Amino acid sequence: MAEIILALDLESGEAAEAMVEQLPGLRWVKVGPMLFLRSGRELIARLKDRGLSVFLDLKWHDIPHSVAQAVRAADELGVDLATVHALGGAAMLQDAVRAASTVRLAAVTVLTSHSEADYWDLLGRSSGGRLRQEVARLAAMATGAGVHAVVASPFEVEDVRAVIGSERWIVTPGIRPAGAALDDQRRAADPAAAAAAGATHLVVGRPITRAESPRAVYEGMVEAVS
Repeated sequence: MAEIILALDLESGEAAEAMVEQLPGLRWVKVGPMLFLRSGRELIARLKDRGLSVFLDLKWHDIPHSVAQAVRAADELGVDLATVHALGGAAMLQDAVRAASTVRLAAVTVLTSHSEADYWDLLGRSSGGRLRQEVARLAAMATGAGVHAVVASPFEVEDVRAVIGSERWIVTPGIRPAGAALDDQRRAADPAAAAAAGATHLVVGRPITRAESPRAVYEGMVEAVS
């Protein structure tokens, strides 16, 4: 069974809490940059008071010392999971892992908004091989540095699972119900397919938060991955 993580990509802390109240049984929420900058520490404290696990998705990618300091601050907030970029390199990841006390770290491989062509163009290459192999390479490097989880699109979950083993989490964004709009996601899949491939945590935002009945969509996804 995979966990559904609700991405609270909403305008305010009040809107985020109102959405949470519509979803009994919800266990995980994701707080991204906009909501964190607007509502910050106070919102995280209120979400924790509700018994929710909080995924702070700020995708740190900086010099090792700065990232380690950010990880310590996340620990102080009581955050359960936080993201770092695998492309920050092994030294940055190792320092982040050493700085973590209770927070678990998830290494972002390649953003789900990138197509294969986008990624190689970003690196200044006409082609660099298959993107799935690149994601698996980054996942192996990150878990070798000690991170607890890897963030990868549904397209790469099987490849990542093959190189990181069965114990670590795979957090998978780009989750869309069959027939739903892809929005800005390039590498997306439905929840059942991602869970069957080996994802442990599925990040879902707009398909739930913009739905006419968020609870119905959420409960349908939970049933699909149970």
